[in-house]
Amino acid sequence: MPTVERRRLLADILRILAVAVAYWATGRLGLLLSVTVEGATVTPLWPPTGIAVAALLWMGLRVVPGIMLGAYLTIEHLSSFEPVDTAILAGNTLAPVCAYLMLRKAGFRLEMDRLRDGLALVFLGGLLPMLISATIGAGTLVLTGDLPPDDFWSVWSAWWAGDAMGVLLVTPLLLVLPRLAMPKDPFRALEAVLMLAACGAAAVFAAYSDLSLLFLVFPVLIWASVRFQHAGGAPCALLASVIAIRAATDQNGPFADHTLFEIMVNLQGLNGSAALTMLLLSALVTEQNNIRVKIEQVCEELAEVVDRLTPRRPEE
Repeated sequence: MPTVERRRLLADILRILAVAVAYWATGRLGLLLSVTVEGATVTPLWPPTGIAVAALLWMGLRVVPGIMLGAYLTIEHLSSFEPVDTAILAGNTLAPVCAYLMLRKAGFRLEMDRLRDGLALVFLGGLLPMLISATIGAGTLVLTGDLPPDDFWSVWSAWWAGDAMGVLLVTPLLLVLPRLAMPKDPFRALEAVLMLAACGAAAVFAAYSDLSLLFLVFPVLIWASVRFQHAGGAPCALLASVIAIRAATDQNGPFADHTLFEIMVNLQGLNGSAALTMLLLSALVTEQNNIRVKIEQVCEELAEVVDRLTPRRPEE
């Protein structure tokens, strides 16, 4: 094998292993926030789906084996892998692959600098393709007798919401991570620090207060999305979501004295609204900023052309 091909093969193997490790590691973290719905273990936020979609957008379909390996290790961690678990493994792999293919077909750009990119990630990357993993996963549990048929929809909805939130909250942060840097302007850097602190404080207060004040996180999310776009909105949305999930799983604050179904509805309503607010507002502001920059460039070029065409008076 030529040296160049050997290096490419080695690079692909390393990418596959890196994706598998990231999938498995974030799966372990996601399970720390897991809940039991009708005997099935589900998570309100499943980060591995966000890892998988981001990896596919970065490196293409060649990392699919890494997603499959990571999903296998995660299932093996929960219980011994049985042949029937192959269906769940296939669903967890097929969902992000379909998300990637639909996003690529829609012309999704990794910069997420257009409103259409935000809409594409919400619907084509998260909400629609994750129906596949939820349907196959919950359906497999019903077919194996591990889940009563009457409980299919409750487990299905929790499964789908967790996978979708993984894409809506984790994938944007990963995509913006290579461009994430502290602003050089000291006042803007101070604003970024204060923004993250305000987001954490608002989320903790809202999630652990006995009053229904979950809406307090949205002014901070709007602040982050307008001022810093995805670089500020994505970390704030994920931070607020994790804090809310912890409070919900512990049944604290506004999540106390409610049934598990009511808790999941309130929690996913918050997470979904936060993700939508961050994604769409950040994409809209980014698109408007880019349009303004292009208009300024055109005006400067036009001014140069006019200056060249304007006849000059001879010097006296």
